[in-house]
Amino acid sequence: MIFIPAIDLINGKCVRLHRGDYSKKKEYSSEPVEVAKEFVNQGASYLHVVDLDAAKDPELDNLKTIGKIVKTVNVPVEVGGGIRDREKAEKLFDIGVDRIIIGTLLVKNPELVREITALYTEKVAAGIDAKDGKVYISGWKVDGGVPAIDMVYKAKNLGIKIIVYTDIKRDGTLIGPNLEGIKRIANAAKLPVVAAGGIHSIEDLRAIKCLEPEGVIGVISGKAIYEGKITVREAIHILE
Repeated sequence: MIFIPAIDLINGKCVRLHRGDYSKKKEYSSEPVEVAKEFVNQGASYLHVVDLDAAKDPELDNLKTIGKIVKTVNVPVEVGGGIRDREKAEKLFDIGVDRIIIGTLLVKNPELVREITALYTEKVAAGIDAKDGKVYISGWKVDGGVPAIDMVYKAKNLGIKIIVYTDIKRDGTLIGPNLEGIKRIANAAKLPVVAAGGIHSIEDLRAIKCLEPEGVIGVISGKAIYEGKITVREAIHILE
């Protein structure tokens, strides 16, 4: 199982939100490239970057910062947030992003997702962001009108090969992961699942590690690292 440190970007800075609430933003660094370098120095073999500006407003983006991260580190980088058309997907791949995470587009234009997935296959993940079992889109502000489990089946039918599942109610809270929710998604998907939301401790990581036989292949965490609850090195040791 892989540990994937998270870097969330607003206006070129490394931040974390509380349950996706932009009004509850906490800035951790004005140098996200340095944060990425430190994660890699501690052994990270993959990085998770979210463009929160683009997630909220597709007219905004942090492409320059993402590009600098990709060029600086020697590990693959996946990116989510604001990928609402094929042009944006292509821009991210052009700057060297390894994988994109598509969420809102799954609800609003599934046929376009099918086209993008047909072109890039293994480089596309479905971002299933859920609260109380329902999918939320557009920066987690809008009820997508689809149960999370149904969205998993839909993503699979569109040719997607990996799921990134985030429990919105736990994201940025340090209250522990939704283990039952993660298990349900993994059992429904029958695809590799990367889980996010609520990680607080080494014990949380050990609990998710127990879900590896269910198809959970990775864990994303940000706030627990920034708040000193865990280190990247410790997390890798536990999961691998």
